[in-house]
Amino acid sequence: MAGDLVLSGLTKRFGAFTAVDDLDLTVPRGAFFALLGPSGCGKTTTLRMVAGLEEPTAGSIGLGDDDITGLRPYKRPVNTVFQNYALFPHLDIFENVAFGLRRRGVKEIRRQVEEMLELVELVGYGDRRPAQLSGGQQQRVALARALINRPEVLLLDEPLGALDLKLRRQMQIELKRIQTEVGITFVHVTHDQEEAMTMADTIAVMNAGVIEQRGAPAVLYDLPATTFVANFLGQSNLVAGTILERSGEDLVIDAHGSKQVVPVKRSRVADGEVWVGIRPEKVFLARAGSETDTGANSLRGGVVTDVSYCGVSTQYLARMPWNQELTVFEQNTGARDTFAVGDSVDLHWQPSHTFVLDARQDATAGVEAEETG
Repeated sequence: MAGDLVLSGLTKRFGAFTAVDDLDLTVPRGAFFALLGPSGCGKTTTLRMVAGLEEPTAGSIGLGDDDITGLRPYKRPVNTVFQNYALFPHLDIFENVAFGLRRRGVKEIRRQVEEMLELVELVGYGDRRPAQLSGGQQQRVALARALINRPEVLLLDEPLGALDLKLRRQMQIELKRIQTEVGITFVHVTHDQEEAMTMADTIAVMNAGVIEQRGAPAVLYDLPATTFVANFLGQSNLVAGTILERSGEDLVIDAHGSKQVVPVKRSRVADGEVWVGIRPEKVFLARAGSETDTGANSLRGGVVTDVSYCGVSTQYLARMPWNQELTVFEQNTGARDTFAVGDSVDLHWQPSHTFVLDARQDATAGVEAEETG
């Protein structure tokens, strides 16, 4: 197998519009890598440049020791699986999967096709036509047709976007299993943050042609580097604050008159105006004034404005004295009190769950992108 996929200074302009802006990115060999971002962020354009379907304005694409920037698509050791499957309706499933081998003049194909059908769990479906298969089964055929060519890199362009929610979740697990079995580098483009987090070893979050942050899903979620990542990858409460001082390994921050303690390593800035961030599921509600010595960070004086029962959890909105509504997800374990609209509450959370971002960043960045992406 070839080595890592390396994008260096990769840029794509369409007239005055820059779709991808000086992108440097290394995808390790054998990784399941996700490019995540809203519509129009440049992720599909990046994928198309790797596939050879778009010519870069600047920069290079390397695969191991080879520069593949100028190669025609069919000469690259890369295959793409699209959202619309692109199967041949007049061919049966066996011939759809065998198509790439026949084009290359391979003689002994039956064993390879049968192995691929077994990999995607479609043994016995070889004589059917695509129209006789479900959407999920057609996607598996498209995957088998791409994998049978033994590409060094498999590109997946929103591959599950046409499936319903239940089938999409099943296919997420299947894709992850298949990638583990074949060991090929997968680069998966999606705007669905849950999909990226479910499948990928590493995620690169793209916004406006650049990568905002890359890393393991848990790292990006737990310690976002920007307000865009904090809002696009899940939900975040961002409360305005000012760093007062450093005390040992902690920062002391004033947030609307309440002192918050945050480990230094969880802050992106060392002084000045900040956003104090906390994920909704990390917050627990208490009746106003009922818990005074918890050792946790607190914001007091909230009033519940909305209650949404979601089965495993209940989502609360609490309006704070400075008129900001904060979101809280409480698990429905029965261990803690439940609340109704109009109840007075305090919000508590552990200092180790807090993250701190530069207040010069837009607190709403990524919110609208998630809704429209």
